[in-house]
Amino acid sequence: MSKDKVIYKIGLGLAVALLICLLPMPYGYYTLVRFAAMIILGCMAYGFYKEEKQTLCIIAGSLALLFQPLVKITLDRITWNIVDVLLAIA
Repeated sequence: MSKDKVIYKIGLGLAVALLICLLPMPYGYYTLVRFAAMIILGCMAYGFYKEEKQTLCIIAGSLALLFQPLVKITLDRITWNIVDVLLAIA
């Protein structure tokens, strides 16, 4: 399986996980999604950096920092829902 297909499938899985966040889920699920999003977006940022796509690298890196669960950025539920939907679409 090619690298692009693997990245596509992982991104599709993240999109589904983010859309599930719109439902009332246990708190642990949201934490798990934040860890997964941070890792996936961090890997994407690194890939964009290697491909010299600076704008996409900055966007993916910024989103990785937003989703990181160690120093939580507190947003209200509606704002997180908007972020989740926009990222799932992208």
